[in-house]
Amino acid sequence: MAINQRNKCRLCRRAGEKLFLKGDRCTSPKCAMIKRPYAPGIHGEKGGRNQLTEYGKQLKQKQKVKRMYGVTEKQFRKHLNEAIQQKGIAGDNLIIKLESRLDNVIFRMNIAPSRAAARNLVSHGHFQVNGKNLNISSAYVKIGDKISIKENKLKKNYFVDKQSVLKKNLSVPGWVIFDPTSMTGEILSMPNKNDVNIGVAIQEVVEFYSR
Repeated sequence: MAINQRNKCRLCRRAGEKLFLKGDRCTSPKCAMIKRPYAPGIHGEKGGRNQLTEYGKQLKQKQKVKRMYGVTEKQFRKHLNEAIQQKGIAGDNLIIKLESRLDNVIFRMNIAPSRAAARNLVSHGHFQVNGKNLNISSAYVKIGDKISIKENKLKKNYFVDKQSVLKKNLSVPGWVIFDPTSMTGEILSMPNKNDVNIGVAIQEVVEFYSR
């Protein structure tokens, strides 16, 4: 599995905004965007960035969505190529592809505090989809798929603690349901751009690759 090992706080500072890559830390005073809200590097604090060209704006949007979902360039191109081949608007299809990844679904169900943490849980074999083991974080889920935690993993401290928290405070998007008592979820529908507010001009991403 390809993993982006770059410092996540530097990615947020480079983007100039919070990408929420480190879960709860991003909403705490420890967040790098609070302590150092400027670009990384020796010239970052001086500011004064040059105005971006059209190419630069498109590149920035592409990098932003890639970093948010934690995918590599190769994976991102794969998702985009599949989105273009489908009927409909390529940008909307791309969002659906990214949101339908198993690691993102685990994140959306609040089982993991970030997509990176969700990816680790999936790759370590904690989950089943429709009763079958699945440890591929990039696997797509579809309508009707049931996601559960392996029975022998439920007793681990991480899931016991997470279950207690989710019983008190649970917020999931409308296209999934999650039962904190049984720690199981189900895909009700495919997400659409109205369900996903990621603050990215996704059409600019498509145009970037159309050059």
